[in-house]
Parts: sequence; structure tokens; C-alpha cells
Amino acid sequence: MRNLVISLALASVAIPVEAKELKPNDRYMCSWGAGTAARAQELKLQGVSLYAARQKIQGYKFDKSWMRMMAMGITEQTYDSKSRFKPEAIRKSFYEDCVRYKLARK
Repeated sequence: MRNLVISLALASVAIPVEAKELKPNDRYMCSWGAGTAARAQELKLQGVSLYAARQKIQGYKFDKSWMRMMAMGITEQTYDSKSRFKPEAIRKSFYEDCVRYKLARK
């Protein structure tokens, strides 16, 4: 009897209530933001000043109107951080946190 109760309890926990899907637009935004954060970290580790990084961002062409200000914000937050992680670790962390945030909002 005890084994049956444990099996049922484990089965009820293992069955997901509702699988949440990330919209393609959200996935794109998370990927783009992760790339932006990684580039900012790379510039920071190379010793490029925040001012120079901002100037580089101003020179980029962006597909969407919101991207320039978002890139500025991500870059400033990256520079404000004392993190010395490699850009690839920043990209992965940003993407995972962004996806987690987007799924939690659903």
C-alpha cells in the first residue's frame, strides 16, 4: 500500500499541469538582448569606456525602434556590474533569465 501511495504521489508531481510555450518574438528578443549583453561585456573587458560603448551603439543600425534604447540600457547595466565573467557566460545567463521571466509572465 505504501509503495502505491508513493508511486501515485510521484506520478502526480511528474505530470506537468500546463506546458508553456515561448512566442517566437519573445525568443528573438531574449536572444537579441543576450547578444547585446555579451557584446557589452566584451567591450567592458577590453577596457573600452562606457562613453565609447555608447558611441558604438549610436552607430549601429537597428531593425526595430525599441532596440537602440534597450541596447543602451543593457550596456549601462553591464558596465555598472562588477562582473568579470566571459561574454559567453553573460549571453547564456541573460538568455536563460529572460526566458524564465517571459514564461513566468504567462
